[in-house]
Amino acid sequence: MRGFPARALVVLAAAALAGCSVISVELTPRIRPLEETTVEGRGDAKILLIDISGVLSDEALSPVLTLGASPPRVPLLVRLREELKKAAEDRKVRALVVRVNSPGGTVTASDIVFRELDMFKRNTRVPVVAVMMDIAASGGYYVALAADTIVAHPTTVTGSIGTIMVNLNAEGLLQKIGVAPETIKSGERKDMGSPFRRPTPEERAIFQAVIDDLHRQFVAKVVERRKLPLETAQRLADGRIYTAEQALRHRLVDQIGYMSDALAVARRAADLDEASVIVYRRPREYRATYYAQAEAPAGGLESTLSQLSVLWAPGPRFLYLWWP
Repeated sequence: MRGFPARALVVLAAAALAGCSVISVELTPRIRPLEETTVEGRGDAKILLIDISGVLSDEALSPVLTLGASPPRVPLLVRLREELKKAAEDRKVRALVVRVNSPGGTVTASDIVFRELDMFKRNTRVPVVAVMMDIAASGGYYVALAADTIVAHPTTVTGSIGTIMVNLNAEGLLQKIGVAPETIKSGERKDMGSPFRRPTPEERAIFQAVIDDLHRQFVAKVVERRKLPLETAQRLADGRIYTAEQALRHRLVDQIGYMSDALAVARRAADLDEASVIVYRRPREYRATYYAQAEAPAGGLESTLSQLSVLWAPGPRFLYLWWP
């Protein structure tokens, strides 16, 4: 090719491309199937460790700042369902340990996670142990209620049993800049919750009724799962947070310990002398110990913006969330 005119090379390349109907370049990394990894222990029997961390939502929280292509994030509910389905098909999985590190999230996401864990336990007869890390508050505590045993880390903050609705009111700002929104509606309450005006007393009462009903559902779960009298559960469910010691004293958790203690509880519940502690991961995910998360934890800014994305989504949202 020495001495071959550069113009001829361009012509040849153009001719080659002309024969191609479509040229596709895949730049986004594909989501790979889950693979099993043993992180500790030995034996044929398995104890599966899964993560419930971050703000509970049915949406994938994308990275705020990225350099280059990054793997797409799998929504929590999708990943949880995938992991539980894989575990249900493996008869060697004899126990499940759920590591919870969450301030909660939307009411619906919290309830779905609870139901998925509860259905897995009922269908497989596999004992489930929840181990709380930094925070297992509000919706984080709600999902832990699905477990047979709840172990709190000595420094865990939990509780915040209750429901909250957060909505943006921009009426004062709009008045300052001289903007007046117009709404045409079919009924008097059709735009209740609009950020462009304050709710009327009647509308506040309607929202409060919804909050109260969702709160009753939360309290009912506490009564059922923790075997507490209704009056006691209602007293504990005023939204306050508890340390691990306080939660144990109020019977909101079963014991205080570390991850090794939670695994020991799981082994006893499954009547196992030894077992392999496994996790499910995707290729290139680092999960060498039982402290490694299914996804890299979000940084401070990213975590804050993720929570804001849940709080300030269009329209009011009902939340089992502790976020002062």
